[in-house]
Amino acid sequence: MKKLSILILSCACMLGTVLSVVPEQAQAQSSALKKGIQSDRVLELQQQLHSLGYFKAGFTGYYGSLTSKAVTRFQRDNGLTPDGIAGAATQAKLDSFGKVRLTALEQLARIIYSEARGESFEGQVAVGAVVLNRVQSSEFPSSIPDVILQPGQFTAVQDGQYLLKPNKTAYRAARQALNGVDPTNGSLYYYNPAIATAKWSKSRPAVISLGRHTFTN
Repeated sequence: MKKLSILILSCACMLGTVLSVVPEQAQAQSSALKKGIQSDRVLELQQQLHSLGYFKAGFTGYYGSLTSKAVTRFQRDNGLTPDGIAGAATQAKLDSFGKVRLTALEQLARIIYSEARGESFEGQVAVGAVVLNRVQSSEFPSSIPDVILQPGQFTAVQDGQYLLKPNKTAYRAARQALNGVDPTNGSLYYYNPAIATAKWSKSRPAVISLGRHTFTN
């Protein structure tokens, strides 16, 4: 009976060890950045790689082939496994060179705050989503800063409101949009029906209305 108790206790201890290891492994795997992921962490990764001369494309927040190739080159030059996946070891090595200020994230928060600070949180996320939808569209520039600063596109840039300091809600909305939340269903444009004067804006098919903005394609 005593041997059986010891055996049961040993099995329980082994099971407890396995259960404690598996979540740690799963957490490590889930923190890795790889192809297909879109997030604010990918945006930071791109800017870190850019500051070190490895990433020369636009800051999109999307982990595509160009980001993967840049990571692979960085890994190869720094004695890491060149698999194109930014796991814990790769991110730690990047961080050892110093953190980079998230300028593209700040720009996204700025355009959200200046264009939609009076809207609901969903309405603010929607403005951020339009910027990111444009980044992925062949009709617009291929980086967040270039889309925002493209001449004649955003009223807040033209009238100077873009220079206002964004609040925490605008940053949170920017991160939501970067993480793939899109209340606009892929819209590329929006306007305020109460004050819009451009006929081409009103002639586009409406996708959804959120607060004071109508989103179109």
